Amino acid sequence: MNVALETRPAAGPIGIRRKVAAYVALTKPRVIELLLVVTAPTMILAKNGLPSVWLVLATLVGGAMSAGSAGAFNCYIDRDIDRVMKRTSKRPLVTGELSDREALVFAYVLGVASILWLGVFANWLAAALSLGAILLYVVFYSLILKRRTSQNIVWGGVAGCMPVLIGWAAVTGSLTWTPFILFMVIFLWTPPHYWPLSMKYREDYKAAGVPMLAVVRGRAAVGLQVVLYAWATVACSLLLVPVAGMGVLYSVVALAAGGWFIYETHRLYNLAIRHGDASPMRVFHGSIAYLSLLFLAIAIDPLLPF
Repeated sequence: MNVALETRPAAGPIGIRRKVAAYVALTKPRVIELLLVVTAPTMILAKNGLPSVWLVLATLVGGAMSAGSAGAFNCYIDRDIDRVMKRTSKRPLVTGELSDREALVFAYVLGVASILWLGVFANWLAAALSLGAILLYVVFYSLILKRRTSQNIVWGGVAGCMPVLIGWAAVTGSLTWTPFILFMVIFLWTPPHYWPLSMKYREDYKAAGVPMLAVVRGRAAVGLQVVLYAWATVACSLLLVPVAGMGVLYSVVALAAGGWFIYETHRLYNLAIRHGDASPMRVFHGSIAYLSLLFLAIAIDPLLPF
């Protein structure tokens, strides 16, 4: 199917407020929110207490700009398939609210600004990791992997793991085993988070020619992979207890929230093999709740006396 369609012209002149909203949409704000959820708790753990409020704000702003730049580049690269998929049909490059040139210039400016911001207000290790995150998402995932392999989201998810390294580096100026365990938690969490979404929008991805696992394999096969990655995620999260010296609160939350997350993935798999209503979005939303609870515990645990 030919996906090289023309951008639909926007209906009438675009006001400043609508233009700003289009630029914001280009950054994929919901993705940014999720990335920031893991950054601040990582900084608290790195400090083993409360870091400077200014440093936290500066790192969150820089991280948001970095993620926004990567999202804008992705919207530019994927503008052809976004015009085919119903889920992405209202993105600003599809509707014509922004031109291709406007999107590309915005992505470059935001990316450069994010690196300079982090370099000046955090440190240059954090800035270098931010640059690496942008390149991983734009080049490794969007340009190389996404349209070539069903494992695209597995390895492409590396970019989404970078905020914990950036947050840790911003506080300490170095990296230890703890941030890499956090990195692996998010890396292993990404497939059981995203594959249920691809199950729901399977026909969209199929029409666009994107070989998501749900497109090339059956629901049962995808459900099994979701279960396996969920178990691996929870197991990896428990490594923080001995390595980072996490306390009772984190241990309880990691076990309880992890057990619930694993249960939901097993439920999805059981429904898939029985050809029932698999309701994959339940696992998708549940995965977000799980990660949020886990990192909330990471933020609170170092502040407790036990």
